[in-house]
Amino acid sequence: MTFATLNSDRIRRAVRRLLPFGVLAAGVLAGAGTGQAAFAADAATAAGSQCTVNAKLVPSCGVLWGAAAGGFSDVARDEALKTFERKTGRTAAIYHTYHKGNELFPTKDEVAMTADPVKPRTLMLNWKVAYGSTWAKVAAGAQDARIDKEAAYLKANFTKPFFLVLHHEPENDVNPKAGSGMTAKDFAAMYRHTILRLRAAGVTNAVSTIAYMNYEKWNNSPWWADLYPGDDVIDWIGVDSYLNAQPGGFHSGDFTSLMNRTTGNQTSKYPGFYTWATTKHPGKPVMVAEWGVYDSSAKVAGVNKANVFDTVLGDLAAMPAIKGLVYFETARDQSGHDIRVDDTPQALTAFQRIAADPRFAVTVK
Repeated sequence: MTFATLNSDRIRRAVRRLLPFGVLAAGVLAGAGTGQAAFAADAATAAGSQCTVNAKLVPSCGVLWGAAAGGFSDVARDEALKTFERKTGRTAAIYHTYHKGNELFPTKDEVAMTADPVKPRTLMLNWKVAYGSTWAKVAAGAQDARIDKEAAYLKANFTKPFFLVLHHEPENDVNPKAGSGMTAKDFAAMYRHTILRLRAAGVTNAVSTIAYMNYEKWNNSPWWADLYPGDDVIDWIGVDSYLNAQPGGFHSGDFTSLMNRTTGNQTSKYPGFYTWATTKHPGKPVMVAEWGVYDSSAKVAGVNKANVFDTVLGDLAAMPAIKGLVYFETARDQSGHDIRVDDTPQALTAFQRIAADPRFAVTVK
């Protein structure tokens, strides 16, 4: 995927929104480039047959739809997800939750969410295996007992495929000082050690997914490339990324901006997350492991979020490597941002249009 393809897609965006899904699938926009052609073929498949997943949870067609709801609140995550599903109109194929240290996962309630015969779901479980320690110590074997206990628990209690994310958004915790135990290379070593040890213990259902932070100052740092643990231990390449709906505000933009933003003068070094992932690691499915939209305007306008949400389907068409899209919803994050999809009626209506798109009709059962 080139920047030319992404930029030309913006020219056609308004046209695509006016065309019915079936017209797109039929290839009316066949001259739009390889990304659009890939989407047209994928859409046609999704419309004409049942989209399912393989052992690595890669969909045969379409895009996995998911959510992490109830963030930074006292609401039980499973109940928050069910509320999210009701108001948005689609069951989440991916139920995203978080664990750390010695917590054993999935919990009984999480397992129950995968056993619903009417609404089948899979899990995305984040695990900070180094909690209370350092990445370097994990890599050296100091938490092997913790890893082995989790491996035994999984084999005894949960054998369905699930997404496993180790220490999401590691950039924010990197200490580049030699000997800190928290360098980028220490993260990569921790990741490799944990995944290889789980595999050696017979855990075959953990689909290894890395989740980057997608923040420009980290992406342009000299150590950023050292974070990657290696294609042999990574099944999916993921990103956590957010947009500001405030017109002209910091990190404002469309869905393409959310996935491929840069600092402008650094594109030769870091060309944007989606471009980096698909050129450096071709063939790896891309997971939007967390995404969300907030509005930093002094006075929130309902149209602001709606306008951003209205860019998602068109922009997604030009990024066919994206196979999973997981929204993170909270009324207030660490910075006070409201990332709910229904903070205004206009935002909810626009988000419901995304959720209703047939490309998300993927069955994980």
